[in-house]
Amino acid sequence: MHKKLFIPGPTEVSHDVLLAQAREPMFGHRMAEFSELYHRIVRGLKELFETNAHTMVFTSSATGVMEGTIRNLVNRTYLSTVNGSFSERWFKIGVANGKEGDRIDVEWGKAIKPEMVADALKKKHYEAVLVTYNETSTGVMNPLKEIAAVVREISPDTLILVDAVSALGGAPVEIDEWGVDVIFASVQKCFALPPGLTVTFVSERAIEKAKKVENRGYYFDFLLMLKYWERNFQTPATPAISLMWALDHQIQKMKAETMERRYARHAEMASIARKWAIDRGFELFAEPGYESLTVTTVKNTREIDVPALNKELAVRGFAISNGYGKLKNKTFRIGHMGDLTVGDLKSLLANIDEIIGD
Repeated sequence: MHKKLFIPGPTEVSHDVLLAQAREPMFGHRMAEFSELYHRIVRGLKELFETNAHTMVFTSSATGVMEGTIRNLVNRTYLSTVNGSFSERWFKIGVANGKEGDRIDVEWGKAIKPEMVADALKKKHYEAVLVTYNETSTGVMNPLKEIAAVVREISPDTLILVDAVSALGGAPVEIDEWGVDVIFASVQKCFALPPGLTVTFVSERAIEKAKKVENRGYYFDFLLMLKYWERNFQTPATPAISLMWALDHQIQKMKAETMERRYARHAEMASIARKWAIDRGFELFAEPGYESLTVTTVKNTREIDVPALNKELAVRGFAISNGYGKLKNKTFRIGHMGDLTVGDLKSLLANIDEIIGD
């Protein structure tokens, strides 16, 4: 039986998107057919997110681009904002690549505040600040707009690098207006595609900085990606062509819905999930005012058996996620992103009510 996915990713993929992967016979990535496909994808992404940033699609999970961003743009020093498992991972990636990272740490469930970043920048200069827009492990959405504004004001030459893995396409972001230098997201989250691609936007000043950084690597070299794009709308290495057909198809669906309505749908689902949790005697794990728009992390104050709940949900055709890492069984997570609807979410919640009693 298929289980409809209400997990933080991969998210539910609609049948038409799955079929889009087999839309055309295979062709070579050096052929005109691929250039046309990739050009249309890049143009569509720029339109969706209203940006002039260089737009790249890597055949990789976002973890690869996390590493690539560090290698492209940091010679030595960076500042990480850490409030969960995935922001922690990005810090560790920098260290693993021989860079000197400092970190702002807050308790899991709390948000990174702009004043914390301001204090750190007043004490030391950094080449880049790493921000996780939506911390998937805790269900906390950091105030990216305000953090970016502080960085721009206090340290104008410091790059703003953003992991928007579980936010881009589900939560509003104004890439150019907020002054973001790099922002990336896996397509298996809010884009509602099978895993395997990472959409990446890179500012012109980030490109200029990359020219001054040695040992950028090869696979994720922004300058090499740009070179192949400018050559004939191609990529240095073989891309996942079938997945790119699906991305092309989904971009058209997102345009038809409009980003305004897409953001409103995500916000409505988030509101419903939060209210359900509170009304059923649970608590929200995220700090008030910083709750995610794409995944609700519920504090298991009723001490329900989360694995047993998920086992019964599976029989009914649903799946949610247990807490992540040290939060296992202490929390559970309900993903409400991508192409899921309010009706889908209400059906899930009704089934949970029947299982645990409301």
